Amino acid sequence: MLRLIALILILLLPLPALAEATSHSDALPAVTPPAGKLLHGVYTGGRTGEEDDITPADLNAYVRTVGVKPAWVYFSNNWYRSRAFPTATAKWIRASGATPYVRLMLRSDPGQDHRDPLFTTNAIANGKFDADLAKWARTAATFKTPILAEWGTEMNGEWFQWNARWNGRRKGAERFAAAYRRIIDISRANGATNIVWVFHVNHADGPETNWNRMEKYYPGDAYIDWLGISLYSMQGPHEDERTPFSAVDKTVKRLTRMAPTKPFIIAEFGTDVHNPREPAAQWAESALKDILGNRWPQLIGFSWWNETWPNDDDPANDTDIRIQSSPALSSVFRRALKHPRVAR
Repeated sequence: MLRLIALILILLLPLPALAEATSHSDALPAVTPPAGKLLHGVYTGGRTGEEDDITPADLNAYVRTVGVKPAWVYFSNNWYRSRAFPTATAKWIRASGATPYVRLMLRSDPGQDHRDPLFTTNAIANGKFDADLAKWARTAATFKTPILAEWGTEMNGEWFQWNARWNGRRKGAERFAAAYRRIIDISRANGATNIVWVFHVNHADGPETNWNRMEKYYPGDAYIDWLGISLYSMQGPHEDERTPFSAVDKTVKRLTRMAPTKPFIIAEFGTDVHNPREPAAQWAESALKDILGNRWPQLIGFSWWNETWPNDDDPANDTDIRIQSSPALSSVFRRALKHPRVAR
């Protein structure tokens, strides 16, 4: 009888991570570069545009091209395919010597610019997927070694389903922040303290309106370890709207005001190698000069989005951002990754 009473009392105790979030993942020191150094990561590139079809061969091709192994390898964990933690992919990435960077994608399909019929921010925040998230986190915890992870990639871009346009413009950003806090609370409550959580924004709000400001989506310093930024120029061979990499300056200033103690990474950057309006090698060289030049003291890493994907039935219109598709771009990266600021 005493044992039963004791067990009941234990079960009634609050979960520590749900009661009070910690501000720092136990995994953080293991993936933070030495002072003055930068981590170099990569999305090694699939071919479907769904970002979960990477293979060891893709990583090997990238390493052969640039001559350096990455510190992290980025990929998507699409819940329309499976709600399980992506153990197999994470294991081969770890075996290569890199840290898995999991893009946690709670979505019903790979399409963009529409409301998700199932994984709304309100449903996540209200606990509809707690059981799935707990199971995911318990598996991540058994991985033991560090994992980088993010949910709500580029949330200030209306192309993704978790943007406020699709979840209520008045309270959409607030619901996003609540959902992200719940995901992290559940993760920590289930022992996944090996995860470093990233808040990953697009470099500019799309659309640029008050309800969509990136700062409104932030779940708080107690939940987020790193900040991340995406910045692309041409995303297809026929696009004509250029974006200089220096545009990231405004984003860094905003994020620094929002979370002055947090380090940040350039989580994604790239431009199409076949677009004649802007040579990819020239654009990347300018970007890497800024990245490696200590322009932003809180910057701790960067990763090129090394992918190709179809845009329609004509292969001539395919987007191709792969470094290995351009000898000039390959040369730029081989030189840049020898820089003494790049951590080995």
